Amino acid sequence: MSIRKRKLIATAAAVIAAASVLAACSPDPKGNAGNAGNAGNTGNAGGNNASSCTNKITKTNLPVVTLWGWYPNMQLVVDNFNKQNNEVQACWTNVGQGGDEYQKFQTAISAGTGAPDVIMVEMDRIPNFQIQKALVDIKKFGYDNVKANYSEGAWKDVSAGDAVYGVPIDGGPVAMIYRKDIFDKYKITPPKTWAEYEQAAQKVKDAGGPLFGDLGANVSALTMALQIQKGATPFTIDPAQPTSIGIKLNDQPSKDVLDFWGRLAKNGLVGKQDQFTPEYIAGVINGKYATYISAAWAPGYLTGAGVGKGKDTGKFAVAPLPQWDPANPVQVNWGGSAFSVTSQAKNPELAAKVAYGIYADNESLTDGWTNQIIFPLNVNALKSPEFVDLKVKFFDGQQANKDVYVPAANAYKGMTYSPFGQYYYDAMTKQISSLAEGSITGAQAADRLQEDVAAYAKEQGFTVQ
Repeated sequence: MSIRKRKLIATAAAVIAAASVLAACSPDPKGNAGNAGNAGNTGNAGGNNASSCTNKITKTNLPVVTLWGWYPNMQLVVDNFNKQNNEVQACWTNVGQGGDEYQKFQTAISAGTGAPDVIMVEMDRIPNFQIQKALVDIKKFGYDNVKANYSEGAWKDVSAGDAVYGVPIDGGPVAMIYRKDIFDKYKITPPKTWAEYEQAAQKVKDAGGPLFGDLGANVSALTMALQIQKGATPFTIDPAQPTSIGIKLNDQPSKDVLDFWGRLAKNGLVGKQDQFTPEYIAGVINGKYATYISAAWAPGYLTGAGVGKGKDTGKFAVAPLPQWDPANPVQVNWGGSAFSVTSQAKNPELAAKVAYGIYADNESLTDGWTNQIIFPLNVNALKSPEFVDLKVKFFDGQQANKDVYVPAANAYKGMTYSPFGQYYYDAMTKQISSLAEGSITGAQAADRLQEDVAAYAKEQGFTVQ
């Protein structure tokens, strides 16, 4: 899940008292540092001195690997790993959520010291750190033993060429959440294609109904995912040529998607409100939008923000993401995190054992998804009857995992992220804002984005292909 989205959520939460929303991306509420002095062997201390673990290590005769992470249930996850492991122990510290952790990690990278052995990172941040040689390729450290635990798409998201720079933990397969009451009132069935989506939106508008969706300028990662669904390949990277990058942000699929949403906004079929804001959430609660295109973590976020409660109870359902070509469906992802081994790890092989094994046991995975806190990528969870058959309260008992999210996760093929993702997302936000205002077309927005990001890449020393 992206940092920029977390910042937006934090801002909204401060206003609408939804601070505990998106628990998967929040600091651990149990993260008190009350177990100093219980770390045992400090030979692999990394950036955290292993004598100051948040967790208590009882197998003091084993080597220790230091770990940074901010999942809400990290205390349980680390304890589970340590109980079950007789080769290594994990010493966990929460140095901050997302951006705060990254800032500390970047400082450690620049200094050449101070990083942990293993670090939790969002998948779209891996290229940024990998290109600085701050992460280790862990493929030779047991990848074949765990390869089958995750899908092809999940592994691609944490890889560069044949190298693997993280172990995927959670993700965000994208789907279409919708208001059952609005669909029933206007006799709309969930659209299976984007053409049907536009037709349904027009039908609702013509009948005097609400907006059908929203073109939010501040959800660039989602916009990119929808462009990829159409066939776009925004970035191509060859690990053998680390200073060269392919940037294609104004190809026809990219322009088609932006033109589509620009047309819907221009015709008054969708809104133009930034998402994760109090205004947007108020609109969702009050039935201003018939649909909400978002990821599998959205139910947890919406519930925490006050959606689906009171008069909203039982009014939401979820359907697969509409397709451009139903004969060749493409599933996409928004968000997700992994555990990576840093180049400052004293023993990369031992650190890899922690990265591969942490958050991989059934108890930790079950605790993670029970309240729709995270969407697990481990196939042991994705295949478990408890997860697949779960009747999701937010969706009025619908088996959303079985109906929508698990098939989407299994079909996802992965993508290539940019090593300067934050700049790209910010640049896209600027263009989507102009598109929503109607001052430019989708094609123009794509051309401007291409020019902007390509120029930035060259300034950073890249050769743009």
